[in-house]
Amino acid sequence: MSDNNLVLEASGLHKSFKDLHAVKGVSFHIATGETYGLLGPNGAGKTTTISMVTGLLERDGGEVVVDGREISTTSTEAKRAIGYVPQDIAIYPDLTARENLSFFGRLYGMSAKPLRGRVDEVLDIIGLSDRADDRSEEFSGGMKRRLNIGIGLLHGPRLLMLDEPTVGVDPQSRNAILESVERLSVEGMAVLYTTHYMEEAERLCDRVGIIDEGEIKAEGTRAELVSMVGQRDKVRLSATGHLDAAVEAVRAIPGVHDASTREDGIDLLVDGADRALPSILQAVAAAETSVSSVAVDEPNLEAVFLHLTGKALRD
Repeated sequence: MSDNNLVLEASGLHKSFKDLHAVKGVSFHIATGETYGLLGPNGAGKTTTISMVTGLLERDGGEVVVDGREISTTSTEAKRAIGYVPQDIAIYPDLTARENLSFFGRLYGMSAKPLRGRVDEVLDIIGLSDRADDRSEEFSGGMKRRLNIGIGLLHGPRLLMLDEPTVGVDPQSRNAILESVERLSVEGMAVLYTTHYMEEAERLCDRVGIIDEGEIKAEGTRAELVSMVGQRDKVRLSATGHLDAAVEAVRAIPGVHDASTREDGIDLLVDGADRALPSILQAVAAAETSVSSVAVDEPNLEAVFLHLTGKALRD
């Protein structure tokens, strides 16, 4: 990856609060159009890390460069490349969605005519166009969070940072938030996304840094991280017929490591179920066994986190 494509470079970040060493040498980078996830439980150091990256919190050590400029608590111009969406909702409840966006746009120094057009664009991105002129105090928690994201997007930042943006929202709003984030990366924005929800990291993130006790324990794509665990896909076939003969047939297929019968079908352990399934189903049919349903349980980031830390993600 060319350095010219990097929007964020964070290296060797450290932060202590009295006797607590909250962040211990955290390093990562994000390229244009990439969504990078910091995945870890509450208290892992995610918010402290993101606060140092934004320049809101003084770091004890390390360096942060955004869009080619070093970030510190005193830098002003360099921070224009950043859009920050904190965990706590920061909007004015007595203003409408449009008024909130217009107010913050003026704080960003945007002029009136371009701001009006940009407000309409952002309302569309966050799915609030139909509620643009309603006071935000009337909004659900999820709608308020979507408006919060819109404020971070207004000035067209190179890097958008979202700190646990779906905590405490209803499923419909959560899905709307995730769809908005997916759209941003497609449009070329670099996104830093912190979460303790494994399914969000798997859905949104091109690469994930697994963080625990202030350290990045591992980093990579979902496939790269899952390969560390060495787990295989579990395949469950609901089937009737000559089950024992079918088991013997599928055991000979490359990538099938185990196969056994149960009362209503067959259980298998497979490397790459998506590649092996056509051969498995063909072999089962040849053994005069009829399959009514197929379920595949793939290893996930929860398993990786357990493997790396010895505890479940939500412990």
